[in-house]
Amino acid sequence: MTRTSDFEKFSSVKIGGKHDVLIINSIDENFKDRVMIGGANNLLVSDNPVPMAMLGDAFDYIRLNGDELDIGAATKSVKIYNFARQKDIAGFEFLKNIPGTLGGLIKMNAGLCGICISDSLLSVRLKKGWIAKEKINFAYRYSGIDEPIFGAKFKISYGFNTALANEFAEKRKNQPSGASFGSCFTNPNGDFAGRLIEAVGLKGYAIGGAKFSEKHANFLINFNNASFTDATELIALAKRLIEEKFGILLKTEVVIL
Repeated sequence: MTRTSDFEKFSSVKIGGKHDVLIINSIDENFKDRVMIGGANNLLVSDNPVPMAMLGDAFDYIRLNGDELDIGAATKSVKIYNFARQKDIAGFEFLKNIPGTLGGLIKMNAGLCGICISDSLLSVRLKKGWIAKEKINFAYRYSGIDEPIFGAKFKISYGFNTALANEFAEKRKNQPSGASFGSCFTNPNGDFAGRLIEAVGLKGYAIGGAKFSEKHANFLINFNNASFTDATELIALAKRLIEEKFGILLKTEVVIL
């Protein structure tokens, strides 16, 4: 089954147009020639993207199995957060007010203030089966997983920390508003992408309808019907200027199709 998605409404950055997306509700379905997308929160889609697929409702679930939590990859972060809060399960406090689905969170090893989604992870379900965390190369904003994720299992520890969840939410209040990916670039070792963007004079700089936020330079904002070209040219400019001035090649958190 395919569904037509308007990425100017569906994606968090509101760029991309209307495209057919294959909906996957079985791990055995054939989607070999398509790119799997999630909640489109760090996705920049062109006017002519590669064929896409996304997980359907069959992968939107949360199950308690003894001392393990089994979660489908299409499950939204807000649903996971609310479940953990209601069941007094620790380790998911950082998900308060963070967008995305579990698959995307694991793929980029999402986190905040030193806490990552992989911390209590036991295993990840890929097409070839369940893969133990120890066989995956998790690092800062990195998993090394380059194939679709269908689900994950987590070790349960009890004692949900409401104060910590509120602290994380408070930190996010300082983030810019408007249509964006969240962070555009990952932070290089020992430095911050936002500082580097500001240092080369691009804080608040715009190309067409896209700009690096005046509030936090590592947020690319679609402030005036930005096009795919506006966004990619701004990203390329930042990478070029920072490499020329500092010898650092920034890596994007955003996935460009």
